[in-house]
Amino acid sequence: MQLPEDQIRAGHIPADLYRQIPPGTDLRRVVIVQEAPRSYKGPIVLTLLVVTGSVTVLLVLAFLVQVVAGATIGVLSATGGLSYTINRTSKRHKTRKGA
Repeated sequence: MQLPEDQIRAGHIPADLYRQIPPGTDLRRVVIVQEAPRSYKGPIVLTLLVVTGSVTVLLVLAFLVQVVAGATIGVLSATGGLSYTINRTSKRHKTRKGA
């Protein structure tokens, strides 16, 4: 029995608690209440919810920016305020035969 928790479970009263008991108290009727061990379930779930919410918000914002940019390009090109052309002409080099 190395730990105080082991001593309390075995019914022994540690010295620091023994000094706090008033004289004349029947030690067979003394009940020592321990605090429950800390649960990490709540903080872990909260962290996962925060991370998931942040990722969701970022994805929605990225989607909205894409939609707004597409709509802006469409409106500006329809009103003549913006022109966008793609030039896909390819330059083919002719090879000389016999050279």
